[in-house]
Amino acid sequence: MNINDIQNDIIEEFSELDDWMDRYQLLIDLGEEQLPLPDAQKTESNLIDGCQSRVWLACSEQDGRLFFQAESDALIVKGIVSLLVRVFNGQTPADILAADLYFVDKIGLKEHLSPTRSNGLLAMIRQIRYYAMAYQTKLSAQ
Repeated sequence: MNINDIQNDIIEEFSELDDWMDRYQLLIDLGEEQLPLPDAQKTESNLIDGCQSRVWLACSEQDGRLFFQAESDALIVKGIVSLLVRVFNGQTPADILAADLYFVDKIGLKEHLSPTRSNGLLAMIRQIRYYAMAYQTKLSAQ
């Protein structure tokens, strides 16, 4: 599945819920469904700067595709990062860098997050793009 197909699925899931309390609950549920990040990956280098809560994001590459694992100590933030992992997992660095993350606006996420959580969301996206740039450079050098 490509990035836009995954985003469209997320938009459809959230559009079925009219109330933002239900959408927050969906975020919490998504975060709880996500596999926990192994303790060995909860390192300072995987900790995202700019998030009010603690968020770890680990990235690995296999056959030119990037795979992400993440965790947060805050339930809603864990749900948000699980959405980002869902969108970007298994994608190529080039596709990640070219992606337009329209699902964030379409589901109303930006307007329903506190300023600190919005900053955290941007920091998570920025970190994913940094990983993609680093791996793209590494893969093109091989």
